[in-house]
Parts: sequence; structure tokens; C-alpha cells
Amino acid sequence: MARKPRIVIIGAGMAGLTAANKLYTSTSSNDLFELVVVEGGDRIGGRINTSEFCGDRIEMGATWIHGIGGSPVHQIAREIHALESDQPWECMDGFSDEPKTVAEGGFELNASIVDPISTLFNNLMDIAQGKLAPNSGGDAALKGCTSNGGFGNQSVGAFLRQGLDAYWDSCKDHEELSGYGEWSRKLLEEAIFAMHENTQRTYTSAGDLFNLDFEAEREHRMFPGEEITISKGYLSVIEHLASVLPPGVIQLGCKVTRIEWQPESKKPVEIPNGYDSSSRPVKIHICDGSVMLADHVIVTISLGVLKAGTGQDSGMFNPPLPSFKTEAISRLGYGVVNKLFLQWSPNGNQTAGANDKAKFPSLQIVFHPPKSELRHGKIPWWMRRTASLSPIYNNSNVLLSWFAGKEALELETLSDEEILNGVSATVSGLLPAPKPHKENSPEFCKGSASEGSEVRFVKVLKSKWGSDPLFLGSYSYVAVGSSGADLDTMAEPLPKIGSIELDRGVHHPLQILFAGEATHRTHYSTTHGAYFSGLREANRLLQHYRCVGV
Repeated sequence: MARKPRIVIIGAGMAGLTAANKLYTSTSSNDLFELVVVEGGDRIGGRINTSEFCGDRIEMGATWIHGIGGSPVHQIAREIHALESDQPWECMDGFSDEPKTVAEGGFELNASIVDPISTLFNNLMDIAQGKLAPNSGGDAALKGCTSNGGFGNQSVGAFLRQGLDAYWDSCKDHEELSGYGEWSRKLLEEAIFAMHENTQRTYTSAGDLFNLDFEAEREHRMFPGEEITISKGYLSVIEHLASVLPPGVIQLGCKVTRIEWQPESKKPVEIPNGYDSSSRPVKIHICDGSVMLADHVIVTISLGVLKAGTGQDSGMFNPPLPSFKTEAISRLGYGVVNKLFLQWSPNGNQTAGANDKAKFPSLQIVFHPPKSELRHGKIPWWMRRTASLSPIYNNSNVLLSWFAGKEALELETLSDEEILNGVSATVSGLLPAPKPHKENSPEFCKGSASEGSEVRFVKVLKSKWGSDPLFLGSYSYVAVGSSGADLDTMAEPLPKIGSIELDRGVHHPLQILFAGEATHRTHYSTTHGAYFSGLREANRLLQHYRCVGV
């Protein structure tokens, strides 16, 4: 009796479970494959991790469906009725209203100063992403930016700053502001612009936008329509994908330490006793010392782990991956984004709930630039590049703030007490003197900050994607020096099709396949990109075995 091909999928996140779901549902009637999913952690989901905080459903990792028009994730969530829930969840509807923009020193900024800079920034990003043609419309600043070489800039960060300079050149006759203390108009405009840059850092995971490639930004695609969160949690989609798999297919706590493969038939893998040495070309070592043999391995581990595993001092792959693959891994960017959840109490105690009269507003936060002598001394450095603090739904006392880059990594090292004190000091430094008739309300209005005013947070929960050895970060981006072609290279299977290795007589094609968000050229950094990549590799194997792939 002929043996069944064994397919081992490394990683039980969106890409891995999508591939497993497709392979199983397409062949279960004829029992074509022996399928195993090995997961290094103690849960499924990967960078999707739905949790709870103060009775509310939250997302520690992936949060948004980025456009509902044509999104496979939205389609699944709708089919399994995951878009409605009786339990409060992180829907972020409060931030869809007009947020308050508050500046260090206790000033609420008028729309007349915020809106022009916000519009400028959004238009510049639309140009960078190919949504708006350069030199379109009558905006002198945009024309000045794109006509002086800005469109061909190496990085998104450089392009944005050139746009801001062009804006200032077109607005030399603007009157100076009054009523904002030591803030000048130009300083405020720069700080508002930086606030939007910090938001963009969390969107892309690029800790520094000067490292984000300009040309590749136009290749990234989102789906049309609104961006929403999943009421019953992102994990409901993952659980649905896994639900079709028979018991035992998913094996938790199986961290892979090394993958041996056969790029050339002259170097066979050493096979343990009891196995046919002519059968399985790939040997997978597990952290407990056990070994799995496979015909095909779909690797869905994060780009961060691949970077660590293909370095000079690491031997995740034996023999090492070919240089075309390792160079793409090295060039692509992979950053850290963390979420910080806080419970706010108007009364400074842990009995606060969503029914309290005082409500915390959605805030956009503007800080003095790094070398300014006007900086509030009690605000910690790791808070100064977060751009917002907002309730996770209307009237919630659970607030959310996002961190990227070195600030996100610093957040992981801090104790809960340090975080609570730092955020409290930050928000208190943004507060004006409290109004007597609203003692418990954090009113934000134009005026001077009072050193005596203080906002208290009583509970904290944070993600730690940077230090988690199974991820070593959050998601990928195309760095300066890289390109979309590197994302295509990430997706190429090994041995490389049509390569010299095959010409030398390798009898085991498609030994190592790669999936995950960092292997999709236009949808990298997203869950639907991971989904598409899992389908791609499952279909590659189905077509190899002359099954019908969709």
C-alpha cells in the first residue's frame, strides 16, 4: 500500500490553519494526505490573541478587518455570526467621533490649527500609497512637495517631511497664534504632524518612517469599505478554521528547533531506524528531542523568527537556506507594535465602571519635540511618541494606547506600577485646571495646566510581542533597501523550481514552503495577507498532487 504524503505545517496562526483547513477539506474524502500542525506555544492563533480585560473582550494582537469589501476574514466572521456580541468589545467606536487634540501644557487645540495639518498629512500619505496623484488639485504645498523630487524619495519619512517643509513655504504669511502659552504656530504644526507620524508608525510597524520604503508603499493594498473589529473576537475566525481538523492534527507545545532538508540528492538526510530512507526528505527536530519526518513542510513562522533563525550564529535550517532567500529575509523590515490597555477610575479606585457619570474622551496627544526646553518633566520618554488614548468603546472606562519601535520595547520591560504612574503623569500634564462644577470630569479646554490636577489609572494590561520568542515582533514592512520583490522571494518554495538543484536530480520537490503575512507582496502585515498566503501554499501542494485548488 502506497504511503500518504506527510505535510507538516509549522505554526497554528492564520496562515498555518488556513493552509491546514484547505488541505484537509479538499482531500478528506479520499484521505490523500497525512497532515500535522505543530505549534510552539500553548494556544492556537499566533499573532491573533483575543483576551479579556475588566469584563470587556479585547485583542492583544490583530485587531482590525482592514476593509470589509472582498475581505475573506470579514466573510468568515459574517458566516459564523461573529460580528455581533452581547459582551462589550473593543470596537473603538468612540474614536470615530471627533477626538479632542490636546497639547502638552494643558491646551486643547482648535480645529483651525489641527485640521490643515491633518489634511496635509493624509494627502501626503494618499500620494505615497498611490491613492492620490501627485500634483493633483490646487494645493500649493502638495505641488511644491512632489515637484521637487519628493515623489521619488527613498523613504516615506523623508517624503512626509519634505511635504511639511513645502507647506510651510506656502504659508509664510500666516499669523502667529495666541492663547497657547509658549507654543508657536510652527512648533504646534510640527508637533501635530509628528502625532500623525506616530500613528503611521503603529500602522506599518516601522519604528522610524525614514526606514519605510516609499516605492513599495504604493504596492500595499487594503480592501474597500469600513474598517471594523470582530465582536466575538478575532480568535473566533481562527477557531472556525481549526474546527474541521480531526483531533490530534494540531500539536501544541511543539517548538521546532531545526529543519533538515535535501537541496541535493547527493546529501541525504539521516533517517532514524524504522523509516524508509527513500521516503521523507525533511527532518524536523522538536524542542523535546523528538523528530518528525515529512515530505513537505509549510513554514509560517514570523519574519522576526526567520531573521533570528537564519543569522550567522543560528542553524534553524540545515543546510542553510540559499542566499537569495536569506538576503530577502535580512532586507525586509519587521517591527514591534504593542497595545496598552488601562482602566481609568474617576475616583481613583478599582470599582469604576462604564456607568459612572464621568467619561474619558478620545484624545489625540501632541508633545513638545525632543530637544524642547518646554517639556513637562514628569512625562516619561516612552509616552512621548504615542499618539492617542481612547476608550475602546463609547463610555468605556477601559482605554487603549498604541506603541511602536523602541517605546514598544521599553513598555515590555516596565512594571504595572511604572506604567500606571507614567500614564497618569502624562495625562495629568495635559489637563487644564479642573472646573469646580465638574469635579470628576476630565475636561479638556484651552487654558493652563494645573500641577495639582491628576488623573488616576488603576489597572493595566499590555502585549509583549517583541520579547515573545515565538514572534520577536509584530508584523513586516518593506524597509529602505528592500522592495516588493523580496516579498515574492519570501514566498518561493525550496528547492527552487527550475533551479540547478532540481537539474542535479532532486527527487523531492516542494520540501519547504513559506507562508505568513511577510510572504504576500500586496497584503503583507495583515491577517488577510496571512490568509491568502496559507491558501496559496495549500493550493501549490494540491496542484502538485493534481488535486483541484481554488
